[in-house]
Amino acid sequence: MNDSLDRLYELLPVIYRQRDAEQGQPLRALLQIITEQVNVVESDIAQLYENWFIETCQDWVVPYIGDLVGYTPIHEGEESEERTTVHHKILIPRREVANTIRYRQRKGTLAVLELLAKDVAGWPARVVEFYRLLGFTQHVNHVRLMRGRTVDLRYGDALDRLNGPFDELAHTVNVRHITSHHTPGDYNIPNVGLFVWRLKSYSVTQTPAYCLESIGEHCYSFSVLSNDTPLYTHPKPEGDPTEIASELNVPTPIRRRAFELYKTDYYGEDKSLQIWIDSAEQPILPENIIVADLSNWQYLPTKNQVAIDPELGRIAFPSTAPPKQNVWVYYHYGFSANIGGGEYQRSLPQPADVRIYRVGEKETIPNITEALKQWQVDQKDHAIIEIIDSGVYVEPINIKLKENQTLQLRAANRTRPVIRLLDWKTSGLDDLRITGATGSCFILDGLLISGRGIRIEGKMVEVVIRHTTLVPGWEISSDCKPCQPVEPSLKLINTEARIRIEQSIIGAIQVSQDEVNTDPVAISISDSILDATHPNHHALSAPPRSSSVFAHAVVTLKCSTVFGQIHTHAIDLAENSIFMGLIQVARRQRGCLRFCYVTPGSRTPRRYRCQPDLVIEQAKEVTAAVDQNKLTDAQQREQSRVVPQFNSVHYGTPAYCQLARCCAEEIKRGAEDESEMGVFHHLFQPQREANLQTRLEEYTPAGMETGIIYAS
Repeated sequence: MNDSLDRLYELLPVIYRQRDAEQGQPLRALLQIITEQVNVVESDIAQLYENWFIETCQDWVVPYIGDLVGYTPIHEGEESEERTTVHHKILIPRREVANTIRYRQRKGTLAVLELLAKDVAGWPARVVEFYRLLGFTQHVNHVRLMRGRTVDLRYGDALDRLNGPFDELAHTVNVRHITSHHTPGDYNIPNVGLFVWRLKSYSVTQTPAYCLESIGEHCYSFSVLSNDTPLYTHPKPEGDPTEIASELNVPTPIRRRAFELYKTDYYGEDKSLQIWIDSAEQPILPENIIVADLSNWQYLPTKNQVAIDPELGRIAFPSTAPPKQNVWVYYHYGFSANIGGGEYQRSLPQPADVRIYRVGEKETIPNITEALKQWQVDQKDHAIIEIIDSGVYVEPINIKLKENQTLQLRAANRTRPVIRLLDWKTSGLDDLRITGATGSCFILDGLLISGRGIRIEGKMVEVVIRHTTLVPGWEISSDCKPCQPVEPSLKLINTEARIRIEQSIIGAIQVSQDEVNTDPVAISISDSILDATHPNHHALSAPPRSSSVFAHAVVTLKCSTVFGQIHTHAIDLAENSIFMGLIQVARRQRGCLRFCYVTPGSRTPRRYRCQPDLVIEQAKEVTAAVDQNKLTDAQQREQSRVVPQFNSVHYGTPAYCQLARCCAEEIKRGAEDESEMGVFHHLFQPQREANLQTRLEEYTPAGMETGIIYAS
């Protein structure tokens, strides 16, 4: 379809166009307005045809096509048009509607349960019939070798997989129902377990490994931050739809024994990991790889061998022949969602009239400093510096924007470049400094920054930080503990810029402003983690030795998780968020908090349906009618019960900021749309689980019960 606004005008005879040009082209302007509406009508007509098919139809059409094939949608909670618009992709998955008839034809088979987990909830899964793992006395004339075997202490690989989704040893009977809400059972005749993986596997492609010089020049870490990180499998789809998933088909941590037994399945191009020495062209061969436990760095490989510990993400070379130059690695790590710097698909806007400078080892511009110099020579008002690889850039960066200039420093799609800021100056600042004049704008997108923080100054209009990681505590140790736990990641020094933080992980924010002559800085945080490394540290505040502890800022937080105290001038809005630390707001009359967890003792604006306020009010209603003297005890019990529980609170671990299974339902379903509070609100985990459990009841083999078991 021709979308040109002049297509009707071009159909006119030349004589009319000439006369129209002589009169200032009023006819052309009229026909352009008519063409806009013609394009809208034609687009709508074309969409009507596409709406006949589940693959190309609009989202609102999916429920109607589902109704034609007898698909029964699941409705949770209150019904409203706005809520249906937000949730239809979760409550009515397009993939499940497309495969409804195929599922019904295979109803009662095990493999269809794995397909349901992927299509309904988006989770990779493995189904296990627990009755096959029950220990029983077999008839000598009818031995079933594929059934659960008794424990053999010499069979180490089976012991590694004990009580997991890939267990193959025999167990005694557990008579509890697998769907019990109290204590779910497992190994029983009618029980079928569906193990699901919520953590995803993210790649890091040809990035330098970190040399642990304090231990030895032959010791390396896969992670460029030097922390121990379990290597994850790069999952491959099953060869046949009826095949049950194996360890190679799901995003699970790689075990040492599994790597040793199936080395060529894990190691190599487009697999789970690979290593290069001195050159990124010739990788180390699989036959030269030794699997070892490097927890104490005691194992020393022999000449021409390289030891790898996939459970800790460590590499050991022969101590007598360490690498002469660089060590490059390709591996996968686990995390919950597309937040922070990572090799995942991002939307990269391309503004008009902008110069793009591509930076990379194989490009004409090798580093960011050279790109900034070239931009100054070209004197372009709007520019993008795009890093096209996942390398590490160790260089001091000082960006100065002139009036009305715009600069975007970003990673290319599916790359994760790292900027390491070192102690370059003995008597100066080594932060990444951004100074802007009136009307300027700076955007940081898709990067991981460690070693120091970012310092923003000047009269800029806006600073945007999205899909970026500013390592909390600047750097982390091998056990993922912060090296500088009280240092801020973002310093705002006398700036007028609006600060927008989206889908990012950052450390503490420090605001130093002239509170008399300037307005408060506007800070907006959404779908992000603000981590001061401890609830008692300051996540947002003024500098320690300033006259006031309150940051001269007005904050908006949406669907975020905060570790640390917030001391600010005002909070305009906070919703669907978790605050693990006291909040102290100077102006309580302004703004509100809604559907949040707020640490008790906080001074905030008015709150609406926040925790633990709700459970305390409910405890008052119950205990007041029974015994007024027990009111305080009931409040304390309820207040303690709803404190958010996390699988990990340390950046660098796979389950970072993921709510634990033991977390209270008031937190896991406490958002305004009954999703979980915090940074992973957009994943709609409770809705996925409810949808999947309902579908499992429909497709489970007769006489069996299927329960969902979280493998991650």
